[in-house]
Amino acid sequence: MENIRNIAILGSTGSIGRQTLDIIAEYPEKFKAWMLVANNSTDLLIEQALKVLPHAVVIANETLYDKVKNALAHTSIKVYTGSKAIAELVTDPEVDTVVTAMVGYSGLESTIAAIGAGKKIALANKETLVVAGELITRLLQGSASVLYPVDSEHGAFYQCLVGERREDVEKLILTASGGPFRTTPIDKLAHMTAADALKHPNWSMGAKITIDSATMMNKGFEMIEAKWLFDVDPEDIEIVVHPQSIVHSMVQFKDGSIKAQLGLPDMHLPIRYALGLPNERLETTDRKMTVSDYANLTFEKPDFEKFPLLTLAYDAARRAGNAPCVLNAANEIAVAAFLKGKIGFNDIYNTISKTMAWAQFIASPTYEDYVLTNQAARYYATSLIK
Repeated sequence: MENIRNIAILGSTGSIGRQTLDIIAEYPEKFKAWMLVANNSTDLLIEQALKVLPHAVVIANETLYDKVKNALAHTSIKVYTGSKAIAELVTDPEVDTVVTAMVGYSGLESTIAAIGAGKKIALANKETLVVAGELITRLLQGSASVLYPVDSEHGAFYQCLVGERREDVEKLILTASGGPFRTTPIDKLAHMTAADALKHPNWSMGAKITIDSATMMNKGFEMIEAKWLFDVDPEDIEIVVHPQSIVHSMVQFKDGSIKAQLGLPDMHLPIRYALGLPNERLETTDRKMTVSDYANLTFEKPDFEKFPLLTLAYDAARRAGNAPCVLNAANEIAVAAFLKGKIGFNDIYNTISKTMAWAQFIASPTYEDYVLTNQAARYYATSLIK
């Protein structure tokens, strides 16, 4: 039992968090859920805690602390609240791996704390690198911490690059399902509702990331994340639409050859791979892909006119500085408003583009600059929503 790795799951009640708990349950001799973190989902957090009995739970929303505390009072589980508690607990010497699955900007502070403590990080919060990729990269260079991607696309890049020289890489090819509106005529998009956008054809994900898939902003974020994870220019990251979601991404080398990683559209696979790193592929009894069942794999170019957020993402990646932070903040506000029916589908782009044009550009932001940029961009984006 002494080789069991203690896992801190930041965002245990979300899609990635729940599936991470599945993996931990699959390998009880290898992993232990040491810490669970949720923002508002108290009932599920309590249910999870009573099932896996972690050392600690954190409910980020401080107004919900008493409910969680009282529900777990008869156990030995320690209950905390607030973002500061999360950042402090991830540095505990007992923690081996931090799975950062909190949605949006909220994952940044705790990721920085985990890097400072030299933890292994399984990164499922792409916004951390979108918002502050330059800062995170710099902090990693001075830390014993190692960051492994949990996204299926970035996990695919990682696997394709194992054993390869980076100077031989010509470009990364990032695959996208195309989302629920891949075949929807452009003139129909203005009438699409949140219910329409949440009907993803392949993946089962949380509401926010599913809307990001519908706008293809998710792919723009993944492009920015790949830029920082693999030290490549945005121009060397090509996005291709692959409706079957079987090829999770590819790497093209300077000799013209392409390596691809294939698998079923199931997040258990990249989570399992990330937890097994650096030296183990975890065997599973889950259903495995049979190539003959997927003989027809197709690829097409994305429609940048139909999905203009892709252009905004590339522009932000090229500009760098605090531009991607503005992009993310405005997107979080716009997506939340769309989910509540306050704005239309096309207004997501309008809100983000206006916020990007308004925001003050900072070429070399500090952590404090990111905090202020995030606050200002959210305030301005909110003011645009009537």
